[in-house]
Amino acid sequence: MIGIFKTNIATLEDRQNIIHAIRNRFEVGQCHVDLEDCDKVLRITEMKVEENAVINFVQQQGFDCEILD
Repeated sequence: MIGIFKTNIATLEDRQNIIHAIRNRFEVGQCHVDLEDCDKVLRITEMKVEENAVINFVQQQGFDCEILD
């Protein structure tokens, strides 16, 4: 499963920290945040967890996160 989320992650440091946290918390494949996109898209491949779990986790880290329509 691939998860695509809209976030407010804005800096390289925040991107690195959240990707590291997601990889430590969940079993996922590739994880990327596009800082150039207006929606700061977080894309996660090979997700073996529910999207809501990722959303809740990212929000607990202090960022906005929702499924990108």
